Amino acid sequence: MSGEKKYILAIDQGTTSSRAIVFDDSYKTVATGQQEFTQHFPDSGWVEHDPEDIWQSAMNSCHAALADGGVEAREIAAIGITNQRETTLVWNRETGQPVHHAIVWQDRRTADACRALRDAGHEARVTQISGLLLDPYFSATKIAWILDNVAGARDAAEAGKLAFGTVDTFLIWRLSGGKVHATDATNASRTMLYDIHSGCWSDELLELFNIPVSMLPSVHDCAADFGHTQGDIFGVEIPITGVAGDQHAALVGQACFKPGMMKSTYGTGCFAMLNTGKSAVTSRSRLLTTIAYQIAGQPVYALEGSIFIAGAAVQWLRDGIGIIENAAQSGTLAEQASSTEEVYLVPAFVGLGAPWWDADCRGAMYGLTRNTGPAELAAAALEAVCYQTHDLLLAMRNDWELAQETVLRVDGGMVASNWTMQRLADILDAPVDRPGVLETTALGAAYLAGMHVGFYAQPEEFAKIWQRERRFIPALPDDIRQRKLAGWKDAVRRTLSS
Repeated sequence: MSGEKKYILAIDQGTTSSRAIVFDDSYKTVATGQQEFTQHFPDSGWVEHDPEDIWQSAMNSCHAALADGGVEAREIAAIGITNQRETTLVWNRETGQPVHHAIVWQDRRTADACRALRDAGHEARVTQISGLLLDPYFSATKIAWILDNVAGARDAAEAGKLAFGTVDTFLIWRLSGGKVHATDATNASRTMLYDIHSGCWSDELLELFNIPVSMLPSVHDCAADFGHTQGDIFGVEIPITGVAGDQHAALVGQACFKPGMMKSTYGTGCFAMLNTGKSAVTSRSRLLTTIAYQIAGQPVYALEGSIFIAGAAVQWLRDGIGIIENAAQSGTLAEQASSTEEVYLVPAFVGLGAPWWDADCRGAMYGLTRNTGPAELAAAALEAVCYQTHDLLLAMRNDWELAQETVLRVDGGMVASNWTMQRLADILDAPVDRPGVLETTALGAAYLAGMHVGFYAQPEEFAKIWQRERRFIPALPDDIRQRKLAGWKDAVRRTLSS
């Protein structure tokens, strides 16, 4: 590799913004760029993105990062991509133009379709093949909705004229000038169309959801050749050599390479992932079995629990009810909450994820008194994330014996709050480790890309450089913890739709 190659560029395309981070050969952040984009809510429970916003915000972030660090494109050894998962795009192969807005992972419009398939007895087989549950969260029913609701889309798809992709695939297509239609095993494993055991698209599931195989991208390892960028985008061609869904990239960035290691990412949602090694553990607690990452053709599996609303609850405090001006204020405000108030927010704004999987329930708040104020509301929003993480960890311990003594590695925007992380350790009654590098999702994508081109070391060496910034130790008396958990359980029971 040329000596002028000094950096890796990671594109982190998220639900509310796109970011780009430049890392050097010591895994340190050199420069960043970020741009938010508009969220579209055309109906109750519907969430969409304009694909052009996704593309433009990602590219603007890349150029901003290069400018911020004074980095020349010719110095970039490779690009890694990590992305919001399950979000579904369908576009015309000839023109490259999307046929509809992207349907976001949070979107619940296909709840009735999923319910009908469950009622028809299909969920057990879907789970057996894909590791997933029949839920609107995943891509399959979103693709089918587009084909059935956009004029001419199904005919065009049957004629081989349409392409499907999750966000990574769409970015690769655009970056390569339409030359590469590909994804990686982690993103494929979230579509509800992929056989995670045999490592290929499932003809059985494609038939069940009535989706033509011609729409689907090829599937590669997370560290692989995904083509090159067009020369006119950055001025030079840059290889794309690392791809992983955001939660999988975070697991890699946290160096959770050994079975039994666990990470939880607190962004818009919260996603806890437990490495189960070469064993695809079937959950008894309605968790998901997924591909954690795939390197050199070998899939490594994980149990995952997904919470739809985490940081989005803080956004609601800011944008919905206006009690904070920025997210950082939430922890400071929560510190002022009265210890005599027992306020519970069940943030089911778009239904509840694991282990409840109730697409129809909606958010609710309990325990309000005349003394309830902004501080108590902020504490309730942050504690809701802690309670939901507790539900996931309990389910994982029920599913797999190696999860009993897990130390949780955390990342994402919310973990900067000491109050929230201490309350998380208190509610879990388990240590919580915050890493020195909080941008572990982008770091994971950068690492995969750099490893493939020889810029970074193999996983065993990468794991040795992981550093903990702080460990939070449980300090809440057990009687108070149990009382709080009982109140949370009662609040969820009251909120569930049936």
